[in-house]
Amino acid sequence: MKRPLQSTSWPPDGVDVIRSARRTRTVQARHVGERIQVRIPARFNASEEREAVEEILAKLQRRSTSNAVSDEDLLARAKKLNAQVLDGKARIGSVRWAANHNTQWGSCTVSTGAIRISDRLRDVPDYVVDAVVVHELVHTFIPGHGPKFWEWADRAPRAERAKGYLEAYQRFGD
Repeated sequence: MKRPLQSTSWPPDGVDVIRSARRTRTVQARHVGERIQVRIPARFNASEEREAVEEILAKLQRRSTSNAVSDEDLLARAKKLNAQVLDGKARIGSVRWAANHNTQWGSCTVSTGAIRISDRLRDVPDYVVDAVVVHELVHTFIPGHGPKFWEWADRAPRAERAKGYLEAYQRFGD
């Protein structure tokens, strides 16, 4: 028995469905400005497309209502990581999500301790955000990316796994 259509408009308003020859089985969604891009395998028929898009949009909705991390939450997380991972060495001025970070995961203004984390990371696992936050925190007391820097940055929980996640996301996620 077929499910009744939930909407006569397809795709839903604010959603762009992109067929990708590189995608073979998985479906990916991400926020791009005010819109949501959903990438699906090119081979999906109309029924599979609709089912996959509805499923991932429902998942995004559940995640955004249950896991919305505010700037204040991000700052609290940075303070906790500073204490637990970096022995309190970082000088934190502010920590905020940044919508204009399209080519980098985070940034740090050393003189003020202001840290910005790309809002593309809002929907990634916590350990990935933690690794990026720790990376930027380390910049508040060690400039550059020398061996000493990495000695501290790699203290982040699951740092190596987070690096792998970010490499894959950068290569295949867009």
